[in-house]
Amino acid sequence: MLKPFKVTVYSFTVLNNKRGIYVRRAMIWLPWVLLILVIAGFFAWQQYQKPKAPVASDGIKMPAEKVEPLINTTRTGGVVSYSAAVKVAAPAVVNIFTTQKVKQLDHPLLNDPAFREFFGNQIPDQFSQNKNENSLGSGVIVRPDGYILTNNHVIAQADQIVVALQDGRRAVAKVIGTDPDTDLAVIKIELANLPVLPFKLSGNEVGDVVLAIGNPFGVGQTVTQGIVSATGRSDLGINTYEDFIQTDAAINPGNSGGALIDVAGNLIGVNTAIFSQSGGSLGIGFAIPARICQQVLNSILKDGRVVRGWLGISLLPVEQVNILEPKGPGVVVADVLKTGPAAKAGLKKGDKIVKVNDEVITSTSHLINFVALQPPNSTIQISLERDGKPLDVAVVVGERKEQNQDSQFIPLPE
Repeated sequence: MLKPFKVTVYSFTVLNNKRGIYVRRAMIWLPWVLLILVIAGFFAWQQYQKPKAPVASDGIKMPAEKVEPLINTTRTGGVVSYSAAVKVAAPAVVNIFTTQKVKQLDHPLLNDPAFREFFGNQIPDQFSQNKNENSLGSGVIVRPDGYILTNNHVIAQADQIVVALQDGRRAVAKVIGTDPDTDLAVIKIELANLPVLPFKLSGNEVGDVVLAIGNPFGVGQTVTQGIVSATGRSDLGINTYEDFIQTDAAINPGNSGGALIDVAGNLIGVNTAIFSQSGGSLGIGFAIPARICQQVLNSILKDGRVVRGWLGISLLPVEQVNILEPKGPGVVVADVLKTGPAAKAGLKKGDKIVKVNDEVITSTSHLINFVALQPPNSTIQISLERDGKPLDVAVVVGERKEQNQDSQFIPLPE
């Protein structure tokens, strides 16, 4: 009876030993398995965090924003070149040549006062001739199906628009839509295999290195380097709607409509204007942010125009009595259109608008841009001061008519 008992004990011992071996092997391999899972999870997380390629409303696949800077550095970490970013972005920046036919008087008799008096300043056609007036500019390819963003003043009143690519190809472009209030225009060319610049819609900070690419003075594609000097520049009197990126990258005539890119090769703005008394670069240039560019592009492609909210008021900054005191919030209503949305809601001349939808208003441009983003027929809550007393008013936003005036305030539609 004892022998079977001993066999049973031996068998149990062998099983325990085998289990111990398996456990030891599992404990040896378990850290490696966990390490592999952690590494795989990290790479999966990185892939998830990468910007996804956006798809336009009409199904066109757009390029994704690049994350990694494309720069060459020394062993000590110093930047020696931005050539990699330029190689990515430059092919999508085009030169634009426009031609406009103008009637020019060309006859010696035209300087004779008696001759001009006889014809009553209505000069016969045989004494005039049509001449072509050419201008230069730049543009940025923003969609693979040939849509290009440029400045409105580059293509305004042009009879013919020719686009020249970096690879040597040329094509005649047609105007899809314009927005004079932001000085942007969308044109289109019919070419295949087009390079495209992705939009960078946020994250630009003062001090970031930027590159301006364009066709200054018609000398050919040129790259200049600088930094973001300021963001949110407004009240400059350049456009009706202003929210500029300021840069010290050299921008000259011919750069208009060209690209302002970051060191990863993303489009952060479209170059549009400079402050200069000589006409050349003085280190104060302005670009329309990519966020506004994308809004205008999408609106033009969807509706054929840019749809904006409108109140029917003109504005003035708050008069600062004591210059030693910090500037307070708010703007003053300078005038109210009688048939406009603001008049219907009860706003009056002299009202001080402090908040709109709980957002504190800091300047006239701030209110102009905020209202422009509101859909027509939507209701906004305006907090104002009238005769020193607070007042809340609900206003149904109207739709602004297309027009542009050389004013930093809201032009009043007729």
